[in-house]
Amino acid sequence: MQNFIFNTPTEMYFGKGQIKNLPTILNKYGKKVLMVYGEGSIKRNGIYDDAINLLKDFEVYELSGVEPNPKIETVRKGVEICKTEKIDVVLAIGGGSTIDCSKVIAGGTFYDGDPWDLVENKSLIGEVLPIVTVLTLAATGSEMNGNAVISNMSLNQKLGTASNKFIPKVSICDPTYTFKLPAIQTAAGTADIMSHIFESYFKRETGAYVQDRFAEGLIKTCIKYCPIIMYPIRWTQQEEGIA
Repeated sequence: MQNFIFNTPTEMYFGKGQIKNLPTILNKYGKKVLMVYGEGSIKRNGIYDDAINLLKDFEVYELSGVEPNPKIETVRKGVEICKTEKIDVVLAIGGGSTIDCSKVIAGGTFYDGDPWDLVENKSLIGEVLPIVTVLTLAATGSEMNGNAVISNMSLNQKLGTASNKFIPKVSICDPTYTFKLPAIQTAAGTADIMSHIFESYFKRETGAYVQDRFAEGLIKTCIKYCPIIMYPIRWTQQEEGIA
């Protein structure tokens, strides 16, 4: 048996249309918002327009182009915006990479040195801006944990850091946002979920019977539903005997 403290401080808004609560959520933290997102998919699928329309009463600054493996240069850009504009809250719209980037931005805002220091040495993480997320891709669980992985290509390093202060305050999880994802992203996200499950499943500790059954159930769920989500029309036709 291992001792542990179980705490889930992230407030979760789950379900279709939950983004409508975004103004109320952000009002708790302030009016100056840094909206962080990736390479444009949220503009193509309409999530960007939804967010901007909802935030018409806020002062919104944007950091776009977050890479699939977020680079420290992008983090530095976000930190500079936060410090210059005195940002109140960081809003991450995207998957794990966008959220990871936002976490280190939020911590780097109150750090006098290079934010890469926070990646190399998590003990340096002090005050952190509030983080709110709108999840668009199921994969890493970054929307409710304190972990972040950042790449520094000049050093050829990809390192993880962590702090309970990085845990998002609120996360909006609308499953319909995943419907328009390319099949390859759904497959990659499912593989990511499975890899994280395997990490804890193949462990040295014994006697974790309940946890192991949870893990097996989640793996079976990924195997069953990944092809359905990737090819919903084809799957429906097969079920109905059309194809």
